[in-house]
Amino acid sequence: MKGKISALSVLFLAAALCLPGCKGNVNTAATGAEGAADTREAAKEVFAAMPGTEKPERDEAQKPKAPEAGEEGKAEGTAAEEAVILVVSFGTSYKESRDVTIGAIEEAIATAYPRYPVRRAFTAQKIIDILKERDGLEVDNMAQALDRAVADGVKTLIVQPTHLMDGMEYRDMVQELENYNGDFAQIVVGQPLLADEEDLDAVAKAVTDATSSYDDGETAVVFMGHGTQAPSNQIYASLQEKLAEKGFENYYIGTVEATPTLDDITAALRGAGKYKKVVLEPLMVVAGDHANNDMAGDGEDSWKAVMEGEGYEVECLLHGLGELKAIQDIYVRHVKAAMDGLNQ
Repeated sequence: MKGKISALSVLFLAAALCLPGCKGNVNTAATGAEGAADTREAAKEVFAAMPGTEKPERDEAQKPKAPEAGEEGKAEGTAAEEAVILVVSFGTSYKESRDVTIGAIEEAIATAYPRYPVRRAFTAQKIIDILKERDGLEVDNMAQALDRAVADGVKTLIVQPTHLMDGMEYRDMVQELENYNGDFAQIVVGQPLLADEEDLDAVAKAVTDATSSYDDGETAVVFMGHGTQAPSNQIYASLQEKLAEKGFENYYIGTVEATPTLDDITAALRGAGKYKKVVLEPLMVVAGDHANNDMAGDGEDSWKAVMEGEGYEVECLLHGLGELKAIQDIYVRHVKAAMDGLNQ
């Protein structure tokens, strides 16, 4: 009987989730906290109750053949590669940002663990298609990356997502891994960027250190997050509280597709009544379409245009979080936590 996995992270409870099976184990590793056993049981119950979490049957005869190794981010697989790190990202079609964010995170992980081949997978098929058609660049999606690993004889798969939180994309990724639970001796999954209090502290420090020159009392530093309809959206409020707790009262966090909204942010800035300038920066791993268009674009509903309409001088910083070494270090730490869950 194959082991069943649970993808649900209970807010700020970091637990190593490892469910036994006769062959494959998928371990959703966190950064370690007390009460892991209770969290595992609670996570299993909650996840089992979620709609659409039933494991679909996979017809072995219809399993796609692993494609030939391509260009960017694809490791040449050999049977000798018994353990592989797979870095899973949403992806971006913006090459300049991709290289210094996703690429930099992958490089940091590869440097920290030189004995392990590091492979890449994107979850956004639309982006994968754009890269192939526009740039002739092939990047594996999750199924291709996993099938390639199986074909290469990989026994242990260490999966590290670059997702910001345990949202829908993260859960979809873990569900996809469940389909391959019996194809590997063990699968372990690292936590997303913001998984616990230690991560909140580290991210708060990283973003404020990087923007400290703007914190002059007359400038509001406004971060644009993506937002999600999943319960994990509250991580934005938690990070905002962390910034306030550390005395960074001129920092604000909004989202494109959830709450806090842009209207919430403009109201807060008006209420403060002291700002002459607004600095906008994405609270996203990459500075992709949302950053370039929804935040810094020339459209009348972009965050830049709205802030200018409010009478502020506006400066846009098109830098993804993945550019920061401190952020890369968090992902490296999460890989280590995942590896610590091997054979447990």
